[in-house]
Amino acid sequence: MTAEVTLHDPFTGEWVIFRDAEMVLAATALSEVLPVIEQLEAMLQRGFYAAGFVSYEAAPAFDPALHAPHISDFPLCWFGIYSRPQPLDLSQLQRRSYRVGSWQASIDAQRYREDIDRIKCYIAAGDSYQVNYTYRMFAPFAGDALSFFLDLNRNQPTEFAAFADIGDVAVCSVSPELFFRLDGALLTSRPMKGTASRGRYPAEDRARAEWLRNSQKNRAENTMIVDMIRNDFGRIAATGSVTVPSAYDIERYPTAWQMTSTVTARSSASPAQILAALFPCASITGAPKARTMAIIGELETTPRKLYTGAIGFFDPQRRAQFNVAIRTVLIDRRSSRAEYGVGGGIVWDSAADEEFAETRTKAKVLTAKGVAFDLLETLLWAPPEGYFLRDEHLQRMKDSAEYFGYPFPDAALAAALNAIAAQFPGESRRVRLCLDRTGKVSCQSAAFRSPPPDSRVRLALAATPVDSANPLLYHKTTKRDIYETARQSAPEADDVILYNERGELTETTIYNLVLKIGGRLLTPPLESGLLPGTFRAWLLGQRIIAEQTLTIADLERCEAVYVINALRKWQRAIVAWGMA
Repeated sequence: MTAEVTLHDPFTGEWVIFRDAEMVLAATALSEVLPVIEQLEAMLQRGFYAAGFVSYEAAPAFDPALHAPHISDFPLCWFGIYSRPQPLDLSQLQRRSYRVGSWQASIDAQRYREDIDRIKCYIAAGDSYQVNYTYRMFAPFAGDALSFFLDLNRNQPTEFAAFADIGDVAVCSVSPELFFRLDGALLTSRPMKGTASRGRYPAEDRARAEWLRNSQKNRAENTMIVDMIRNDFGRIAATGSVTVPSAYDIERYPTAWQMTSTVTARSSASPAQILAALFPCASITGAPKARTMAIIGELETTPRKLYTGAIGFFDPQRRAQFNVAIRTVLIDRRSSRAEYGVGGGIVWDSAADEEFAETRTKAKVLTAKGVAFDLLETLLWAPPEGYFLRDEHLQRMKDSAEYFGYPFPDAALAAALNAIAAQFPGESRRVRLCLDRTGKVSCQSAAFRSPPPDSRVRLALAATPVDSANPLLYHKTTKRDIYETARQSAPEADDVILYNERGELTETTIYNLVLKIGGRLLTPPLESGLLPGTFRAWLLGQRIIAEQTLTIADLERCEAVYVINALRKWQRAIVAWGMA
């Protein structure tokens, strides 16, 4: 029987794999759950490790006051018992093919709104203060589950990610939420409550993070859950040891901003006592826990199974870590189907449409394209001045590195530019500076000759629009599929003019765009979907050009068309309509 668990060990800082199980402990009935945990504790006493999961529906086994529907086709808890974990380098794992079909929700927007109305009735009646309401998404799945997990983890790397292969079922979790960590007597939880979607470019992204930080609704929900965690900790903690060292922290993930708080306590409780006091995590039930779980059981149309349960490990040195199993996909090899749960906390002033949109944000991890790319800057070096807009280029790369979570080695980047410039023979050079996901820097150069002053860049209109919601439009990277496809639509032209889904002009594939209208030099605003060019920013700062939304019709009525970038500066352009 396959019984392997892969996860990140916070105590060594390494990825590890638990394999070659000495035994597997599993429960399919509530009456079996506590005996499984008791056996697990006995094996820990003998020096073994335990790695696995506890499903949401196991909750009544730890506290009969808690309600959860019965499930028969998935373990209530499952743990492999191992002699020790082995270090694992995820980058060395062989990737195999897989195929995921279209994801379909178990409920539609209308049913979601109706259930939110019912929840508000319960809140009005005093039955609950907050209900964590969820639903499931399903998709056909074929192929290698581990490779699917590796892609999920690359798209949304988190320290609480885990993969479990238990034979008929594979678990792929990229949860960002810590349920609990045990280190000797120190018990830590980091409940997550509060979500905002990522912005497309640094300024918009920071604004959304700041909105979440100051959102009274999200802070109130977070406080409510923290109070529940403190109460749960108090059941097993040393008197006076429960503290909240950090509250309302904003964490960045590839598809969302999340609000978290940290709760700690000192405890000598056993694994069974910890689970009995804490499970399931308050952040995925609501308040009060028992009555709210009964409401959840009434409203939700499908069982949660492992979703909102917990995945992790115990070691024999009284150390453990478990996540809250959100952002988690179950792959059932028997039915060739993948299952993903998503939801959020509903309070009295929740707006159903906004909450439904938030669940879609949380599901973006399923379809996010985590294709590897480098951050890129192209600089002009010319004697005697040296680099043109050097600091502006480095700042733009730094902003993008922060946005995508790349390391930004300031000294190494500066050294690379200085080292390559020292080799130049005294003529203008085009310098290509790259930064990869690991922080590795590369720098290359080539001879460069400025275009003749009287030259004209022939432009055609792109065949299809760009999507202004695509973050890659706002960052200079080596992933240039959008631009290459657009360029191929008019091979006879020197370049193509891009426009968005609203018919607003944006840029060309290598230039920012400037139109002269009524004697004013106008460039499309960043919000239309374009790269914030360094020369463009300098010209805006000097008030030589101004931002204004421009349309395709403006190309016909303008007095002149220009293209600009930091390498070639200003160039006059002509629109060759027949080439599009």
